[in-house]
Amino acid sequence: MKKKQRRVQFTLVSIGLLLFILTYFYYPIIKKDKLLKDQSVNKDFQKVDDRDQATSFENLEYRGLYDLDKPFKVKSKEAYILNEEPDIVYMKNMYVILYLSDSRIVEITSLKGRYNKKNYNCFFEQDVLAVDGETIITAENLDLLATKNIIEAYNNVNLDNATGSLQADKINYNFDTKHFKVSMFSDKAIKMKVIQ
Repeated sequence: MKKKQRRVQFTLVSIGLLLFILTYFYYPIIKKDKLLKDQSVNKDFQKVDDRDQATSFENLEYRGLYDLDKPFKVKSKEAYILNEEPDIVYMKNMYVILYLSDSRIVEITSLKGRYNKKNYNCFFEQDVLAVDGETIITAENLDLLATKNIIEAYNNVNLDNATGSLQADKINYNFDTKHFKVSMFSDKAIKMKVIQ
């Protein structure tokens, strides 16, 4: 009986040791790799001249439908696709047009960005401008998440519309419902001006 107990204890200690190693050594490496992959938009177009690793395009345009009835266009003056990530298109001078069901047109531009051909998510960087006729959003970063049907603008965000303006660190905005959620990364107050 003692032999069986020792075997069970050894197995439990081994599993605990394995979990400890995975948690404190392997998991941080995975998180670091994911973070580096998320920041891969910062790759310069000059660094992607090797034809074996990427395919380059000029005046690229994608058209499609999201939510089965809303057309969109994604355009770029210059773009490239890495062979290791065929679903991600890295773009320079990115321009997106969304045609909403209430006949509004949303236009989003940025100096750099990336577009996921599989799920239609767009990630904009540097001098981002989003306009839907009534609302204007400027930011350093903006994520158009077609999978969640929202826009997340962050880093130096300004929002202007007919009822007022505000400055914040992050704004989640739904163009369909016209609702937005405002937040700050620290304890600073949100700057808001309401016009009646």
